[in-house]
Amino acid sequence: MHLTYAVDQGWANYGPSCPAPELLGWKASPRNRSTSLIWRCCYHRTPGSFLDPEMRAFLEENTEVSSSGHLTPEIRLRLLTPRCRFWQERADLWPYGDPFWAIYWPGGQALSRYILDNPDAVRMGSVLDLGSGCGATAIAAVMSGASQVQANDIDPIAGMAMVLNCKLNNVNPFPILTKNIIDTELDNWDLIVLGDMFYDEQLANRLHHWLRKCVRTHGTKVLIGDPGRPQFLGHCIHSQLHKVVEYSLPESTRQENNGLTSSIVWSYQP
Repeated sequence: MHLTYAVDQGWANYGPSCPAPELLGWKASPRNRSTSLIWRCCYHRTPGSFLDPEMRAFLEENTEVSSSGHLTPEIRLRLLTPRCRFWQERADLWPYGDPFWAIYWPGGQALSRYILDNPDAVRMGSVLDLGSGCGATAIAAVMSGASQVQANDIDPIAGMAMVLNCKLNNVNPFPILTKNIIDTELDNWDLIVLGDMFYDEQLANRLHHWLRKCVRTHGTKVLIGDPGRPQFLGHCIHSQLHKVVEYSLPESTRQENNGLTSSIVWSYQP
């Protein structure tokens, strides 16, 4: 899957290298259906009851349940695969915002693998999954014994997909907040995890400033997953990262990400 989006081509022509995933930069075009009535942002209740039947049917019809080709076969996810209609369909026929949530990005894969392999990193702690996408890392945190998990993604459709993915993995849906929380005051989270977010310099600068504030104000730990994209490696935040672990990516993930061969989990220590 090549990784540049083109309106007159299919979703097989978009991806994370240049410049997506724009998890915090998405804006619905005028043709996109409003989701304000079928999803509610929430902090303290599970969102399963808000899943619109029509949207559920659409997601189930246009994604495929997969547990292979990525680093966490323990986690089943609804993803966009070559067998799905919109893998080759014209992208402008997709009726909602760009489905970046439907790809399991390599940074998120590394974070999820690390949490599953090292449950002490989250056990009995509170975890915020920023730019959660398909929700895999949040699901991994629940599986590993986190006492509190919240996912955040500005795309309401991602929130709905997360509910379906929770059900696939027999995990109670966690609270999902569908708005941009960067630069806002946060609760005292024990751990913030984020993957594949450093694709734009302006966003990277905001993340750096905000995460540093979270660390210094609350003592929050921060783990970042990234396969080594130039925008990430060239940013000044990189000098304040400690490499935790590096994973070799499965062949299918390499093909979908322009040949990137590995993904790394970094600890942010400003």
